Amino acid sequence: MAKDKEKRKPEDISSDAAVCEMLKNMDPELSTVFDRSESMKACPIGSSVSGICCKNCSMGPCRLKEGKTGLCGATMGTIGARNLARSIAAGASAHSDHGRDLAHLLGLAAQDKAEGVKIKDPEKLIEFAKVLDIKTEGREISEIGVEVSEKASSLFGQQTGEVDVIKIAPEKRQEIWRKNNVVPRGVDREVVEMLHRTNMGVDQDVENILNQAVRCAMSDGWGGSLIATEISDILFSTPKPNKAKTTLGMLKEDEVNIVIHGHEPTLSDIIATLADNEELLEYAKTKGANGINVVGICCTANEVLMRQGVAPIGNFLSQELAIMTRAVEAMIVDVQCIMQSLGEVTKNYHTKLITSSPKCKIPGAIHMQFEENNGLKLAKEIIKLAIDNYPNRAKEVCIPDIKSDLIAGFSREYIKYMLGGKFRGSFRPLNDAIIDGRIQGVVGIVGCNNARCTHDKYHNYLTKEFISRDYLVVQTGCGALSTAKCGLMKSEAMELAGDGLRSICEAVGIPPVLHLGSCIDNSRILTVVSDMVKEGGLGDDISDLPIAGVAPEWMSEKALSIGTYFAASGAYVAFSGEPIPVESSIEVKEEMTKGWQKKYGGQLEYIADIDELLNKVIEVIQDKRKALKLDVAKERVLLDMEARRSLKDV
Repeated sequence: MAKDKEKRKPEDISSDAAVCEMLKNMDPELSTVFDRSESMKACPIGSSVSGICCKNCSMGPCRLKEGKTGLCGATMGTIGARNLARSIAAGASAHSDHGRDLAHLLGLAAQDKAEGVKIKDPEKLIEFAKVLDIKTEGREISEIGVEVSEKASSLFGQQTGEVDVIKIAPEKRQEIWRKNNVVPRGVDREVVEMLHRTNMGVDQDVENILNQAVRCAMSDGWGGSLIATEISDILFSTPKPNKAKTTLGMLKEDEVNIVIHGHEPTLSDIIATLADNEELLEYAKTKGANGINVVGICCTANEVLMRQGVAPIGNFLSQELAIMTRAVEAMIVDVQCIMQSLGEVTKNYHTKLITSSPKCKIPGAIHMQFEENNGLKLAKEIIKLAIDNYPNRAKEVCIPDIKSDLIAGFSREYIKYMLGGKFRGSFRPLNDAIIDGRIQGVVGIVGCNNARCTHDKYHNYLTKEFISRDYLVVQTGCGALSTAKCGLMKSEAMELAGDGLRSICEAVGIPPVLHLGSCIDNSRILTVVSDMVKEGGLGDDISDLPIAGVAPEWMSEKALSIGTYFAASGAYVAFSGEPIPVESSIEVKEEMTKGWQKKYGGQLEYIADIDELLNKVIEVIQDKRKALKLDVAKERVLLDMEARRSLKDV
C-alpha cells in the first residue's frame, strides 16, 4: 500500500490543502478511495471509450466494438442509448425519491405530526400552492400545507396529463417540450417506462430511446428535484447568504464532533439545531468536552450550511479522511454518495457510524432509523451517543490547521431581493449587466468529485478562469464545496474577477461565485434562468440566454440526469473527467449534440481536455451574445432630461 502512495504526491491527488495534509500524515497501512483508484483500473469496455457493454439479459454480457452486434442483434448505438437511459432513470429516481419524502413530510408538519419540523416559510408555501393551482386566499397555512403535500405527492404517481410545475418555465420552452412529447406525465411513470423500454427486446431505436431518456430526466429536474427544493425551503426556510468556514480544519479538538453526511436535510437540520441545547451542552461538559460541534459532508452539508451556517468540512472524496482525523465521535449518514468503506474505516477508530434511513444500511454501522414522528427524540439519542463516545477518543488527533471563509445560501428569492429590494425584487440589474457586457454570461459549475481525477482541481480551475473573464459562476453540490474550500466563495475572491464582473459584485455586495445549495438545488438554477427570461431583454426562451453548464468531475448517475434535463431546457452542457458512457457510439453522440440542439436548443457532450472545454463554453456563450446582438460592449451613457425627451419609442 505504501508503494502505491509513493506514485503520486498528495498535491497530485487533491487540490484541497486539508486533504493533502491528511494524506501526508495518515497511516500508510490504511486504504482510501484515492489508493483504490490507483490499484483498480476502469474496465476499458465498461468505460465506453473502446467499446460498449450490454448486460441487460443473461445471454450477455455482450461486449461490442464498431461493426459488431450483440447476440440479439442490438447495435452499439442501441446498447449505448439503453445504458445511458438506464443511468438517467437511476439518477432521476434518487433525486425524485427525495422529493417524494419531503412532500409527505410537509403534510405531517402542517398537521403538527412531524416531531421537530414546522413550516418555516409560509410565504413560499403560498407561492408554491399557486403554481399547483391551489387556492390560498382566506385559508389557514396548515390547511394549505396539507393540500400542497397531497398535490405534490400526486405528481409522482400521476399517469396522464402534465406535471404541473413545468409551468414555471417560460411559455416558449413549454411549447418546445410539448412539440417533442417530453413533458413528464408523472415522475414514477417516466422512470418505469424508461426501464421497460430498455429491457431486452423492447425499444431499439436510438432516437426513440433517448426521447424517453429526456422525458425521464425532465421528471427529475422539472418534477422531483424541483418539488424537493421548494418544499425544503418551505419547511427549513428559504436560504439567505451567511458566512461560514470550511475544510477538515473545522473539526474541534476540545468538542464533540458530529458529522452529518448524505443528502436528506430533515434529521440533520434537527441535529444542527440541538447542538446549542443547554441540557446537551451541560451533558457534554460532564464527559470533558467544551461543546458540541456539528459539521457536514456532501449535500447534507450544503443544506445545513445555507440555512444554519454549519461548517462543511468536505465533499464526497473527503468522507474517509474525516474519520482518519481521529476527532469524529459520530458520523450520521442518510442516503446517496455514502461509501461502504466507511464501515471498514471506523473499525480502526473510535468513530460511531450511524445509518438513519431505511433505504441505506451499511455493514459495520449502527442503525438508528429516522421516522417523521421521532425526529427530536432520535436526534437527542444520537447526540448523547456521540457525547458518550468522546472519552474514547485517542489522546492525539490529526486535525489540519487549515480553514477557508465562505459565503453561502443564495436562493432565487434572495437574489431577486438583493438585486431589486424587498418591494421591487427583480432580475433586471442582472439582465442589464449581461446586456451591457459587464457580465458576459452565467456558467453553472456543478456535480461530483471523481477519484480518477485530481480532487477539486477542475472545479477550481474552471471557476477561476470564468470569473477572470467576467462570467458569473453559480454552483451546487460537491462542486460548490470544492471552490468554497479554496477561497473562491468569499468577497475577497472579487480580486480574481474581471473588471466588469467585479463592478457588479462590489455594487451588489456578492462574491463572484454564488452558492445555490445541494445537487437537488440544480432545480433552483432552472427557476433563476426562467425568471431571467421573464424579466426580458435576453430573448424569450432559456435557449436564448448566454448561459452554460459544466460537470467537470462527475461520477454519479444523478449527474447524467441533471445534464440531460438542462440540455432539454435549452442549455449547452459539457462533462469532463471521466467519459459519458456513450463515447464509442457516434450515433448516440450525434443525437445528444446535433439532435438535441435542433429539438431543444441545448446539448450534452463530453470534452476530455479541460482547456478545450473552457474555450467551447466561452464560444457557445459568445455565440448567444451575438445572436442577441450583445457582442459589442456598450458604453454606459447617463442621459439628461432633454436627451430622454428626444428618445423615440422603438
